[in-house]
Amino acid sequence: MVDGATHWQTFWGLIFPLVRPILAVVGVLAFVGTFNEFVLARVLLRSKENWTLMVGLYNFITNNFARDWGKFAAGALVAATPIVIVYLLLQDQIVGGLTAGSVKG
Repeated sequence: MVDGATHWQTFWGLIFPLVRPILAVVGVLAFVGTFNEFVLARVLLRSKENWTLMVGLYNFITNNFARDWGKFAAGALVAATPIVIVYLLLQDQIVGGLTAGSVKG
């Protein structure tokens, strides 16, 4: 305010660069939490068309395919791929936030 900056300039120039790594971490954790939801999806979703991937894998392994761990492992690997992609996309923001406070200049 002393230098003539508006509220929006202060937010986008000063506050948002400091908050960006925190938003990246919250985004990753929120995505992982909702993508891997099991308990609430298991209780609320009744039809097979609405099941999440984790509920589908659970029912896959508890039903007729209980001894076929290869297909379950393949499904778990496919389920982990979007999480890895989201983390790799936001990795620069997370690492940049960790090292921003340690560099002078």
